[in-house]
Amino acid sequence: MTIAKATGNSHLSTPRFQPRLLIHGGAGTLFKGRLSPEREVLARTGLQQALEQAKSALEHSALEAVSIAVSVLEDCPAFNAGRGAVYTHEGTQEMDAAIMLGSTQAAGAIAGVKGIKNPIQAARQVLEHSPHVFLVGSGAETFARERGCVFAEPAYFHSDYRWQQLLSIRNSQSTALDHNLGTVGAVALDAHGVLAAATSTGGMTNKRYGRVGDSPLIGCGTYASPWGAISATGHGEYFIRSAFAATIANRLRYSKTPLHIICEEALEDIAQLGGGGGVIALDAQGNFAMPFNTGRMYRGTVTLSSSPEIDIYA
Repeated sequence: MTIAKATGNSHLSTPRFQPRLLIHGGAGTLFKGRLSPEREVLARTGLQQALEQAKSALEHSALEAVSIAVSVLEDCPAFNAGRGAVYTHEGTQEMDAAIMLGSTQAAGAIAGVKGIKNPIQAARQVLEHSPHVFLVGSGAETFARERGCVFAEPAYFHSDYRWQQLLSIRNSQSTALDHNLGTVGAVALDAHGVLAAATSTGGMTNKRYGRVGDSPLIGCGTYASPWGAISATGHGEYFIRSAFAATIANRLRYSKTPLHIICEEALEDIAQLGGGGGVIALDAQGNFAMPFNTGRMYRGTVTLSSSPEIDIYA
């Protein structure tokens, strides 16, 4: 399986790293020319706004930068998270999210929630105000209400585009594994050298039985340590089975292999299992990678001293 590469290296001497934010809006199987112009414009606008609104936070807090970026992406209906979440088999929208701070490895995650306007903000409340790491379902919703998270009516989340996707999959009896691999995520390295990662998703179209994917599982779709920050997107079941994000972070800690090679090899392992997807990753020196082995991955990057850079295709 061919892997599209996007890598970079920082060569600044003072500081020794360049604060940076990476974002993704999900990987998928669509190739250039098959995504409608309207959907592409909507996606590019969402990526641009996320980078612009989160950029200044790199001065003081990686955690704040990824929180802002993911919240903006959740508000954009182009992406499978928050307002753009896909539908379950039962016709509901159930969302998952996780966030992690690299310096302390504190983490917060929620899964199977409904009605929370910005699931990543609820996950951050878990990180900052709960003795637990992972809350699910109605309990997570109760906690989010107690912490003042904003809720929205079902009409806010409804998308005819997503509804038609569900009907199409129902009619074809597809498992949806080859479609709608969307997730949104962000990783950041701030001016203090602190790393953070965040991921949010509506999961898999037509999912059943309370299915939870890799995005809210610490070490699978989301992970941050003093050595690296990772957010993944793709076939969640395979990312779970390989402990994908933690594997990348641990290889960063214990080997001298460059980040982009570690990420590419991790995706090759996913491909060997039968899955596809992509990843955004940053290390403590400001090196970054955004490889994927699907037809496209919405992605972008920005630094304190640069303008946003955005791409979708290989």
